[in-house]
Amino acid sequence: MIVDCDAHVMEPPDLWQRYLEPQFRDHAIRIETTDGVEQLVIGEQVVLSERLAGLGGVHLDRADVFAGKFTYLDGCPPASYDPQARVAMMDEWGVDVAVLFPTIGILPFPVEDTALANAYCRAYNSWQMDFAAPICARVAPIAVVNWHDPQAAEAELDRCLAAGFKGLFVPPETVAGARPGSARFDGLWRRCEAADVPACLHVIVRFGGAAVPFPSWQATTPGPTFGFGLGATGQLIPALSSIVLDGVFDRFPRLKMVAVEAGCGFAAYLMDRLDEKHRHFSAFSNLARKPSDYVRRNCYFVAEPEERTIAAMLQLVGEDRILWGSDFPHIDSTLDAPRLIRASVARLSESQQRAVLGDNAAHVFSLS
Repeated sequence: MIVDCDAHVMEPPDLWQRYLEPQFRDHAIRIETTDGVEQLVIGEQVVLSERLAGLGGVHLDRADVFAGKFTYLDGCPPASYDPQARVAMMDEWGVDVAVLFPTIGILPFPVEDTALANAYCRAYNSWQMDFAAPICARVAPIAVVNWHDPQAAEAELDRCLAAGFKGLFVPPETVAGARPGSARFDGLWRRCEAADVPACLHVIVRFGGAAVPFPSWQATTPGPTFGFGLGATGQLIPALSSIVLDGVFDRFPRLKMVAVEAGCGFAAYLMDRLDEKHRHFSAFSNLARKPSDYVRRNCYFVAEPEERTIAAMLQLVGEDRILWGSDFPHIDSTLDAPRLIRASVARLSESQQRAVLGDNAAHVFSLS
């Protein structure tokens, strides 16, 4: 089995206008065009203006995307929103299952209206149910919930799990002053553990707020290589560290946590770094084990297609801990991802190749 553990959909621009309950539709997430410029509106705030094709754009010239020559829909290849086109592309790629994350749906919802934010999540998940229904054997949908309202988030996760979703999206940021490892979110961890589905720490595009890594550096506009290159681990390292150090895996020893879209090479570094500092400051910790033990037992890492550290991570973190993902169809991904990951693992043993390409993912996401 070959499993792409970081695949995305591109939401139709009218998704929230169609799937929101009637009382919320006046505030639907939407794309408006003003003076020829596209704007993404969430909660009646413009969160992104111009270059919306860059939310997708894997098949477009990057310079033209950043020059604003394409629209949002231009950046959406058919396989990103049409189920049958998705299956056709996966067949061409030789991929059996794609783990599906949102694009707009994991952008921050800058709304103080909790009921509206909850409705945004329900609408996306309902659309994802319809998207997945005709190709359910080929996709593993990931649920989106409003972390600012844990009680409603738990109810929505229950609904998604009942519909066959295979995991939960976890924002790699503080939420209302609470770290991801806070006991405030234990109801969500408990549900994932009981359902044997993973919680997925996935990189998000942040335009402001808690998850923007290195804000003083970002203020100097260092460019997309800096942002895309460092933003991923800049989000996931503190988020995963919180989950480990705040004792989530002591409270939920069977919880599976997947680090998505930051590669796998940082895993062993983080284990060593936390272990070293834990030795000095263990008196301030209630952990039952050293940090690296939780990483080896509970955590999984999605390798980038061209990573050179996969073999080392299999040795240092665990042969059952490394997955792979394409990040299709985002602008910092490539349509050549399936060939590249096969080339990256070609020198591994056959069992290691099978593990990275799909066997590990089949276990993590409970795929038949």
